[in-house]
Amino acid sequence: MTVSEVIAANFAALTRAERQLAQTLLDNYPVSGLGSITTVAESAGVSTPTVARMVQKLGFRGFPDFQARLHSELEATIQNPIAKHDRFASQAPTAHVLNRFADAIIGNLRTSLAQIDPRDFDGAATLLADPRRRVYLVGGRITRTLADYLHTHLQVIRPGVTLIATGTSPWPHHVLDMKKGDVLVVFDIRRYEREMETLARAAKKRGADIILFTDPWASPIASVARQVFRLQIEAPSAWDSSVVTLFTVEALIEAVQAAIWPEASQRMKALETLFDATPLFRKPYREGP
Repeated sequence: MTVSEVIAANFAALTRAERQLAQTLLDNYPVSGLGSITTVAESAGVSTPTVARMVQKLGFRGFPDFQARLHSELEATIQNPIAKHDRFASQAPTAHVLNRFADAIIGNLRTSLAQIDPRDFDGAATLLADPRRRVYLVGGRITRTLADYLHTHLQVIRPGVTLIATGTSPWPHHVLDMKKGDVLVVFDIRRYEREMETLARAAKKRGADIILFTDPWASPIASVARQVFRLQIEAPSAWDSSVVTLFTVEALIEAVQAAIWPEASQRMKALETLFDATPLFRKPYREGP
């Protein structure tokens, strides 16, 4: 678990002062916990003994151990593909790459499923299934393919779905049309993109509800998101894995479709009729009349 997940899991057991400290740490995570113990205490408006007690209550040996974990997480979030490759190459087992990948992905899936709250998943599905809400989707340099995949399916299931192109130019026009209650789905993993955060905060000001797909360390967008999926992405590669994210997206597609199946099925039938008028798909060959 990340430090933020440890804090969240133990939040209810903290005292009032400790909760105040915990909230301060989460508000600007992980930077808020990287100063001296005195600085952290002053920022949260608590005493230094409160800081020391809370980190021990969370299971750390002391404040230095707590900060070491934060530094480790921060290092992991800023690693570029070359650094990731070198790290995995130095630890690579002798098993075939297929087996190494399978083991990593299965572990990612188990860990992610254990950490997804079904109520959060159902809440996200409810937002996306509500026809009164317009849905916008956006992804980054790599994750835009995931946004495109979700967009293609949601566009079949329901009306009012828009894919925002990446880059600084297109998104202000889309934010201009956002209304209170609309939904913005964002895919943002480590090496978080500044423009994605700018877009998300602008959408939040317009009253949009944000669903975020991110990694265990969490994009800064998590602080303004209504639903956050912190999914495991580590793989024995220079690149992060999208398998668990895609798994969650496909499960979400089914949940949305099931929630509004009568309307969705009618849209699908109409779409198939339109497809029949095009040469898009191969048609079964029939001999004779």
